[in-house]
Amino acid sequence: MSMRRILLTGTFPNLTHLKVFNFGRHIALKYFTDQSTFQHIFKHQITELILENNDQDEVTILLREYTVNVYARILTFFENLRHLSIVEASSISEYPPFSLRHLPSTTFFSSILTKLCINVENINDCFRLLDGRLKQLTTFIVQIGSADDESPIVHHINDQPNLKCFSLACYHEINAYDNKVIPLLRHMTYLEKLTLYIRILNRSTFVDGTDFHKDILIYMPRLYTFSFYIATDIEFDDSVHHLSDNDIQQTFTNIGYHQIACSVYYFRRKRAICHVFSLPFIFDRIEKITNKFPNVIFNHVTYLMVGDLIPFKYEFFIRIAKAFPSLKYFSIINITSPLWNFESYTADNIDSCSYIEYLNLTSLTVNYVDNYYIEQFLLDTKTYAPRLTEIKVHFDRLQAVTENFTRDATRYNCRNIKRLIFEKTINYSKELYLYFPSLVD
Repeated sequence: MSMRRILLTGTFPNLTHLKVFNFGRHIALKYFTDQSTFQHIFKHQITELILENNDQDEVTILLREYTVNVYARILTFFENLRHLSIVEASSISEYPPFSLRHLPSTTFFSSILTKLCINVENINDCFRLLDGRLKQLTTFIVQIGSADDESPIVHHINDQPNLKCFSLACYHEINAYDNKVIPLLRHMTYLEKLTLYIRILNRSTFVDGTDFHKDILIYMPRLYTFSFYIATDIEFDDSVHHLSDNDIQQTFTNIGYHQIACSVYYFRRKRAICHVFSLPFIFDRIEKITNKFPNVIFNHVTYLMVGDLIPFKYEFFIRIAKAFPSLKYFSIINITSPLWNFESYTADNIDSCSYIEYLNLTSLTVNYVDNYYIEQFLLDTKTYAPRLTEIKVHFDRLQAVTENFTRDATRYNCRNIKRLIFEKTINYSKELYLYFPSLVD
């Protein structure tokens, strides 16, 4: 039932909280106006608004225009709004981010808003939002598309005496942690709760407990809850001492943080990555997991990307299935087979009786893998994934593994696939349709 039909059934004089599913620009333009049938409810009654934004972040969308016509319109129209949350429709979807670039300081202004949850284009938008236009803000939950510098402009913001809770997530790798993220956090001296999810690229050293203490924590004397996930990807040479998991963990023990886990992994090609996070792991995604990861149960993770130069053995996937029980979206990057001779020794011959179950898996991405991994997931004797409905794969590899869509051993696990995403446009053959009977055109 639509929002319009529901609101037409009565007057709702006590309605103050509203959550809208399948929200999009069309709803804002139609209903968030003085001409709307429900303008009195929206304008004067609603104090808390949650929008599940179904619009997609596409190249054709002008973020400046979207910000003015959707996001700024909300604060202008809802006169008593105190809590505003704009969230994604799913954990992998991205709606058009909020962007204040080239917009006046009067855009998106409120003297009463206390909670804001939103995705922004760039970390500079965080600075702009904290420049005084939202003076009463106590909770700020933000996901940024990029923390890289968009310009040499220095943003001046005051300390935030009212801000008590801040959450910053950047799922894309960034290279401006030290010159953007740290300065932003140092203005939040009154914080009581801090949550960080950051993936850092091109830093000379790993971020560890010592860095946290001297760069962040000593500036937040009132902080009592700190949840984090930090991944640092660095380049190194042979003269650099290789740090161990224990080395990193000790830096957190030294500052009184004991409930953490970490994994340091050195690749063959002069690169290394360090994952370090607080326990329990509260986030819903994690990327660049290698053959080496902590013995932790990631109950909340729905999106996982694994990649390595060393082959993933069958036992690795057994560990993955156990460690990520809620996994829905699984992406694998590994072009090396664990088998010496794939042509004569396929996944059918794996000397293992283990049967791997991915009970919640809906989407599998295997574009950059050896055929072995595709075969492993399609063989019903090796993998049980009853909810798998989408596969992203190179057509030639899928054709080879399924023996031109005739192989019975891989047919069963293809029965529920509704969507195949190839690297190029393919005219589906009759054999392909028969092999994937649930395909949706």
